[in-house]
Amino acid sequence: MEKTLFNSAARQYQDMVYRIALHSFGNPQDAEDAVQEVFLRLYTAEKPFEGPDHLRRWLIRVTVNVCKDALKSPWRRRRVFLEELPEEPVFDRPEQGELYREVMRLPEKYRTVLYLFYYEELTVKEIGEILGLRTSAVTTRLHRARAKLKEQLTEVWQDE
Repeated sequence: MEKTLFNSAARQYQDMVYRIALHSFGNPQDAEDAVQEVFLRLYTAEKPFEGPDHLRRWLIRVTVNVCKDALKSPWRRRRVFLEELPEEPVFDRPEQGELYREVMRLPEKYRTVLYLFYYEELTVKEIGEILGLRTSAVTTRLHRARAKLKEQLTEVWQDE
C-alpha cells in the first residue's frame, strides 16, 4: 500500500480499530497489540480498495478476525494481573455503567454484533459481510443478544 494512503487510513481509522479491539479483549494492552497487527496487515495488503467504505469494512473484518484468533490462541495468557484489569469507562449516569458491565458479560459472539450494530452503526448486511454470516444469522444473534441482555438487566434491577 502506498505510504501516504496508509498514513491517511491509519489516522482516520485507528480509533475505530482500537475501540473494536478493546471491546473484544477488555484490556488496553491486548487492544493495542491487535491494532498494530491490523495496521501491519493493511500496510502489507496488496489488494486495491474500491473506496473509503470498502477500506473501512475491510479494517473492521480484519480487526474482528485478529481478535478472534488471539482469543482462541493457546499462547494467550490465562492469568490476569491486577494492573492488567480493564479500566471501566467513565459514564455520565450510573445506568450507563450497569449497561456496559452487562454487555461485557455477554458471550463474545453477541457482544460483537451488538457493538458493530449500535456503536459502529453498521447495518445487518454489513455485519454479515464482515463476520462471514448470513443476514438471518446476524439478526438472530442480535435478537438473542438483546434477550440475554434484558434478562441480565432484569436480574440486576430485581436485586436492587
